[in-house]
Amino acid sequence: MKSLRNIWTITEKELYAYFVSPIAYVVGALFMVIMGVLFTQIVSNTRQASLDILYQNLFVIMLFIAPPLTMRLLAEEQRSGSIELLLTAPIRDGEVVLGKFLAALIFYMLLLAVTLFFPLIIGRLGNPDPGPIASSYLGALLLGGAYLAVGILTSSLSQNQIVAAVLSLTILLILWIIGGMQSVFGNTLGGLFQYIASVNHYVDFTRGIIDTRNVVYFLSIIAIALFLATRVLESRRYR
Repeated sequence: MKSLRNIWTITEKELYAYFVSPIAYVVGALFMVIMGVLFTQIVSNTRQASLDILYQNLFVIMLFIAPPLTMRLLAEEQRSGSIELLLTAPIRDGEVVLGKFLAALIFYMLLLAVTLFFPLIIGRLGNPDPGPIASSYLGALLLGGAYLAVGILTSSLSQNQIVAAVLSLTILLILWIIGGMQSVFGNTLGGLFQYIASVNHYVDFTRGIIDTRNVVYFLSIIAIALFLATRVLESRRYR
């Protein structure tokens, strides 16, 4: 119970920081504007009661949304020196990392929640299949969680927020384009790259397919990134 209280204390603190931070509002507004414009264009051009194309584009949108949302979470703590207070407090490094991750994830979920009016509009225009819509939101949640976890990892590696954001974007871009390396490295190594490529695991969700292998992939990215971020914090504790 104490561990949960510690995690939630960190989460509340970071959520408050989001709502008083201009960057969070700018990023949130940018997210909604892009999603709104894409939704309008897709509906007007396709005349279909479907959101699969919209949420396929979310993959690219999150490349530029996740890094700004996570770049300060640990980098700013290190730059200001407040990380020393956290490391000397009766709280575990994993609790710090998990609390900050949950704050970023909750903020992202609030952004996703605002887009719930898209299915309502589609429902007025036609008779959409609720299955692909529900799976698209599940995929969007898992994708966002993985991206945010990578952002927290890179934020733990640098005291500079910009460096953390650029490093996060670089890793996410690699996870995106690495699947195209199959033709260069052949079937064996190329098959590994195909599995690592995050886009291959995300697109199925937008088509209404919930494959446990894809769920495990994103959960693994989250677990590995948060584990590594925790190890980075632990290494700083003993410096």
